[in-house]
Amino acid sequence: MDLLKNVKIRPLKKEDLGAIVEIDEKILEGNRRGYWERKLGLMNNKASQVSLVADVEGKVVGFILGDVSGWEFGVPDTIGWIDTIGIDPVYQKKGLATALANELINNLKAVGVRTIYTLVSWDDWDLLQFFHAMGFARGDMINLELKI
Repeated sequence: MDLLKNVKIRPLKKEDLGAIVEIDEKILEGNRRGYWERKLGLMNNKASQVSLVADVEGKVVGFILGDVSGWEFGVPDTIGWIDTIGIDPVYQKKGLATALANELINNLKAVGVRTIYTLVSWDDWDLLQFFHAMGFARGDMINLELKI
């Protein structure tokens, strides 16, 4: 069975919270329900929210959170962001992340976004390879941190 024939990509809804928490828990082996409640609560209040889920036969099996910049850090509103991507481990390496990312990119493009940013840990080789395969390259911005 070709999974992508049965997948429906649709906008994320607040009712998807439980499925997102479940996927996140499978990936990170810890429950972060409070984190996701806050994150999705903030996102659902923004008109620029363009987050999506992958639904297979009524079950959410993946998600991607994206947004359009609102001039934060002096970044214009032609900039989009990929915040988080999560795929249920059972459905990983089957093209779902690519399908979600492509749909998000198309949605961002449709609202005037011309550049998309994301942040990836330098040592997360799998995620770096994924974004490289999607066409992402090092950008002009530099992530700075101060440990205190």
